[in-house]
Amino acid sequence: MNKGRLEAFSDGVIAIIITIMVLELKVPHGGTFQDLMPLFPMLMSYILSFVYIAIYWNNHHHLLHAAKKVNGKVLWANMHLLFWLSLVPFTTAWMGDNHFTSQTVAIYGFILLMAGVAYAILENMLIKANGENSIIAKAFSKSRFKDISAPILYILAIPLAFVSPWISGALYVLVALIWLIPDRRMEKIIESIE
Repeated sequence: MNKGRLEAFSDGVIAIIITIMVLELKVPHGGTFQDLMPLFPMLMSYILSFVYIAIYWNNHHHLLHAAKKVNGKVLWANMHLLFWLSLVPFTTAWMGDNHFTSQTVAIYGFILLMAGVAYAILENMLIKANGENSIIAKAFSKSRFKDISAPILYILAIPLAFVSPWISGALYVLVALIWLIPDRRMEKIIESIE
């Protein structure tokens, strides 16, 4: 099975996700910075979600670049990831429109957690499809700090949203910052292929 079609389809879906998010941003009625203030929660939720989608796209690209083979299980694991990512625009708009209420922040965290779980499943399916001696398997046998810390932080952030949505928001930002730093495992994969 050709992985190029999987990459192209995934890139298209992610582009649509970003497009939907940006279309949710409303233009203020007025031309001053003061007119932007009511949109501040929406802008903040958009920026955070855009960073998350960019991180997923970047890591997804590297992951598929390193894969030699894909199969039906990989295709379904990829669709599972895209499903959870497709819910990001909805939760982004809901959270921003409602000024980060506890429930919206908790649901946003749940979607992020499930996207993380789906990405881990995709990694595992690619390792199985490419074999235990593949470049991907070797890369992911090393330090898994990011892989372990993200779900733990999400699991903490979801109930903390009912204590303080801002604490949860800070944890979501922390996870994004952790993943913004390029994953050395993936960088080494790319270097070894090229």
